[in-house]
Amino acid sequence: MERARQLLRDLVAINSVNPSLVPGAPGEADAAACLAACLRESGLDVTVTEVVAGRPNVVGVLEGAQPGPTLLLCGHLDTVGVEGMADPFVPVERDGRLYGRGTQDMKAGLAACVGAARQLAAEGLPKGRLLVAGVVDEEYASLGAEALVRDWRADGAVVTEPTDLSVGVAHKGFAWLEINTHGRAAHGSRPEEGKDAILAMGRVLGVLERFDQELRARPTHPLLGSGSLHASTIAGGTEASVYPALCRLMIERRTLPGEDGARALHEVEQMLAVLKKNDPEFTADVSLIVERSGYDLDPAAELPQQLIVAGRARGLEARVAGMSYWTDAAILGGAGIPTVIFGPRGAGLHSPVEYVELASVDECAYTLAALARQFLG
Repeated sequence: MERARQLLRDLVAINSVNPSLVPGAPGEADAAACLAACLRESGLDVTVTEVVAGRPNVVGVLEGAQPGPTLLLCGHLDTVGVEGMADPFVPVERDGRLYGRGTQDMKAGLAACVGAARQLAAEGLPKGRLLVAGVVDEEYASLGAEALVRDWRADGAVVTEPTDLSVGVAHKGFAWLEINTHGRAAHGSRPEEGKDAILAMGRVLGVLERFDQELRARPTHPLLGSGSLHASTIAGGTEASVYPALCRLMIERRTLPGEDGARALHEVEQMLAVLKKNDPEFTADVSLIVERSGYDLDPAAELPQQLIVAGRARGLEARVAGMSYWTDAAILGGAGIPTVIFGPRGAGLHSPVEYVELASVDECAYTLAALARQFLG
């Protein structure tokens, strides 16, 4: 597995911060080139496809000797930003852990995919087809995963996001909504002429807080718990002596499978309607900015059961779990590809101190190879 570990170090040393999150960031091109070179070296046929300018997906293909099913191993090439990190692109190994941006989320998962593919390529694949995909833009709009399912088909897939080597069969979705409260600008000394949009937003925040408490008290998903809501960013006003004419709030509603952005939007519209009814002077609007659906797969389905067996054969607990975060599994599943989430152990995703446990990267790779042998027959 040393080659897979070296690929992980090489990927972490490459700045692949998503430019949709951090304007001016370089994106995934250099990481894609690194992954493509390693896949070719490992004996896979490689296709590099530009999804948007300078941001390519990479797909490696290992063909079996006989026709059979197709298994897709998938991870994303982009990372979030690096604020608060001293040397985010200097991979540091200490006490069996590798530190740096993207170690856990999710360059370790990509390295495990390649480690599995290298094992299978060295053995020779008797049957079926293995795809290894590195996609762009998962941290923002998942343009890479959407392009992947347009161009490629598979009978099953594993997204190697970090799961601590648990078998993820479900995850939450989310909806981002923008709320604007409207006031009237006036000099601070003339309250009869002004209308304070920020104070109006205070009422909205109070209602949202109560609704979050209500969400958490509702019946829960057996693996995911309850939905939730939080305020993300807020802005308003121009200067200290002026009544603010506008206040803008971004909120995130974390949804369960079966809930969607339209539902989240309607919930907030109802709250604003009650505030308007209680105060005819209250003026606000809300719009849905981005939504991503949740995902779940029957734990008794063939793919998760085969992965559990493969993990337990290596001494892993390999328990079924639900993930609190969103993943590209929802897009693959939405395209009709049964998908599980399975990746290494670590901590600190999106935080200033991020690491992965290197031994778990090896275990992930060995388990993925064992799964492929079962799934592909």
